[in-house]
Amino acid sequence: MTRLPPLPRDEWDAETIAAFSPREGRLPPPNNALDLLARHPALAKAFMRYNAYTLNRSTLPVATRELAILRVAWRRRSRYEWAQHVKVAREAGVTDAEIEQVRSGAPTLLNRVVDELEERTDLSDETYRKIAAELGDDRQLMDLVFTVGTYGLLAMAFNTFRLPLDDGVSAEDFDDAFGTEP
Repeated sequence: MTRLPPLPRDEWDAETIAAFSPREGRLPPPNNALDLLARHPALAKAFMRYNAYTLNRSTLPVATRELAILRVAWRRRSRYEWAQHVKVAREAGVTDAEIEQVRSGAPTLLNRVVDELEERTDLSDETYRKIAAELGDDRQLMDLVFTVGTYGLLAMAFNTFRLPLDDGVSAEDFDDAFGTEP
């Protein structure tokens, strides 16, 4: 059961609308995550600016970013995050086999990075050396760590408030593993 429901669009006031459409003058399509943030316009405005970088301007390859987000979602049992990002991952060319590696916790380097960051809030020297060599760029390394942290925060919020899936979005085998509650 939803604890803090998304704010219906017909209840958005001028401050809320401004938080989501400062220049374009148009609102993004309905989305439960955005509509939840609409309950707190100042937070929404600040977070949306930051997260726009993570999703649109990050130096990480999109597939790498999405696999990291999926691993965070799986580990944190974030049904909403999982459902949203399986779709984005597939659009970025991530295969079903790669998604299964995330689910199963296969010993991939990216899974190891996410697992260590989630468990220790740090990387072992060996993992750090390997991912730094694979990425080859300090900015990509920073973007990866910040992406894992950001989506850990979102998973925490979505789970705490029991954010429902958007209409027409499937949880992709998530419920079989964890059920519908976090």
